[in-house]
Amino acid sequence: MISLVTGAGSGIGAATAQVLAARGDRVVCVDRDEAAARETATGVGGLPVTADVTDPAAVEAAVEATVRAFGRVDAVACCAGVEVNEAAQRLDPRVFDRVLAVNVTGSFLVAAAAARRMIAQGGGRVVLVGSANSVVALPGQAAYAVSKGGVLMLGRALAVDWAPYGITVNVVGPGVTDTPMSAGSLGDPERRARLLDGVPLGRPARPAEIAEVIAFLASPAASYVTGAFLPVDGGWLARG
Repeated sequence: MISLVTGAGSGIGAATAQVLAARGDRVVCVDRDEAAARETATGVGGLPVTADVTDPAAVEAAVEATVRAFGRVDAVACCAGVEVNEAAQRLDPRVFDRVLAVNVTGSFLVAAAAARRMIAQGGGRVVLVGSANSVVALPGQAAYAVSKGGVLMLGRALAVDWAPYGITVNVVGPGVTDTPMSAGSLGDPERRARLLDGVPLGRPARPAEIAEVIAFLASPAASYVTGAFLPVDGGWLARG
C-alpha cells in the first residue's frame, strides 16, 4: 500500500509511519518541519514532504508528490495536530482559530485532497486522529476539545459522503499518550497524576499503541469499518 501520514515528524505520526513501513507500505512522511519529516522518512525508507496542513496548495502538492512518486495513494493518516491548555476566558481567539485550523480544517484538506485521487482509483482508507476529548471535556481545553469533537463529526460526515466510492473513513480517539505534545502535562507530577487517575490501565499510551490501531483501520482488514470512532484510551471513556 501507498500511505501518506501527516504530522509524521514526531509522536503518533512518526510511530504511524514506522508501523506502516514495517508492514510493507511505502510511506510519505508529511510534516511542516522539514528536518523532522526527513528524519522519519529516512528511518522508514519513505518520502519526506514538507507541508503545513492548513495550506490548501501545500496539501494538494503533498498528495500530488505521492501520486507522482508511487502512482496512487491508498491510505491517509491525518496525525498532524496541536493542543493548547488555557482557561476559556483567557484564550486568545487567534489561538482558538489556529487549533481548529490545524486539527479540523487540516484534517479536512488532507482527506479531501487524497479522496479525489482515491475516487479516481476506486477506493482507499482515511483515518483521522481525534481524541478521547472528542466526546468529553477537561478544564482548560476549550479549543482542543471543540477541535477534536469537530474531527469526530468530520469523520462521520466524510464516511457517509465517500462510502459510494469505496473509501472508508474512521476516527481514532487516543487518550493520554506519551508524545512531545503532551510532555508538558505529563512532566508536571500533579497534572500527570490527575490525568492518569481517570485511566483504568494506569499509564499513558505509547505512540506505537495508537499507531497499530491506525494501521488496522488503514488496511484491507478494516474493509467494512467506516464512520467508526475507536477509542484507544486505556479504558478512560469506559468510566463514563
